[in-house]
Amino acid sequence: MTGNKTALKLLGLAALLAFPVLPISSEYVMHVAVLIMVYAVLAMGLNVLPGFCNLLDLGYVGFYGIGAYTAGILAYNHNVSFWLIVPGAVALGALCGILRGAPTLRLSGDYFAIVTFGFTELVVLFLTNEIWLTRGPLGLPGIPPIALSLEFLGIDWRYDFLSEVPYYYLGLAMVAAVYVVMCRIEDSRLGRAWLAIKEDPLAAASCGINLMAYKTVAFAFSAGVGALAGCFMAQWSMFLAPDVFKFWESFLVLCMIVLGGLGNINGAIVGAVVLIALGEILRVVLPKFGLPAETRFLVYGLIMILIMRFKPGGFFPAIAATSKKSRLILDLKARLEAERAG
Repeated sequence: MTGNKTALKLLGLAALLAFPVLPISSEYVMHVAVLIMVYAVLAMGLNVLPGFCNLLDLGYVGFYGIGAYTAGILAYNHNVSFWLIVPGAVALGALCGILRGAPTLRLSGDYFAIVTFGFTELVVLFLTNEIWLTRGPLGLPGIPPIALSLEFLGIDWRYDFLSEVPYYYLGLAMVAAVYVVMCRIEDSRLGRAWLAIKEDPLAAASCGINLMAYKTVAFAFSAGVGALAGCFMAQWSMFLAPDVFKFWESFLVLCMIVLGGLGNINGAIVGAVVLIALGEILRVVLPKFGLPAETRFLVYGLIMILIMRFKPGGFFPAIAATSKKSRLILDLKARLEAERAG
């Protein structure tokens, strides 16, 4: 059985690596594949707060915007390399996550969600009105693409990412890196502390877990991952506008992790694949019925209601649970579920 699973994983990896050369891989399909990777990273990052710490974050897209505009402004105005921008954008996103989280450490439930919603609106207003920095509603067009260069070594060689294929492989590497880090964290002391906070904050504090410290780490990590996705998206799309980072994007990412199952890393990726693919289908189908493409958000809302009512553990619990390796966490979850059932 273990050999079959390993063979399937290797087959899946080979299929992903060979995908750009398959006959179905048109420029549009590759664009959708890269978009799925961006949202997969966002979903894994957002999953830290509602999934691991039971904190409903409605303003996650704000960090996405901070990372994107950091990359866009530095590349557009100062021609800074993407590889230098990434650590700075992630650090800035993490800092903003701490600054947003510090006043909300004692909040939970609806109160925390309202504060995070306000944060998104604040970011969008800043991006819209600070024209001297962001060009406001005019947006940032013509952001340079990502490039590989050896010019800093005195070697005259440069490769610009001008098609979807290099972004596909870079996006794949980004998803894999975030996935590995998330799995390692879930199976660490930090992940177990987040799980304890999610199940019962009072009991966790009684066991010696510093709620403020672990929540602060969660805010910083989640925001840093969101900024990473924004940084990639800015130089992939080569255009930014404040409207891209409105509340509905947070809602879409939240739908992804609810669809896959809160707290499940694999489920977040599956949710991103399903909803982005569904969004592209609805974008074509809805206008044929005389409805605007934005009506798809009603479909997302309906999906959210149906999942919360009939499948609170997500639509893909079997796939989602495969990311859980820690026997300690699995035993703990089984005991908690048995106690609740009894």
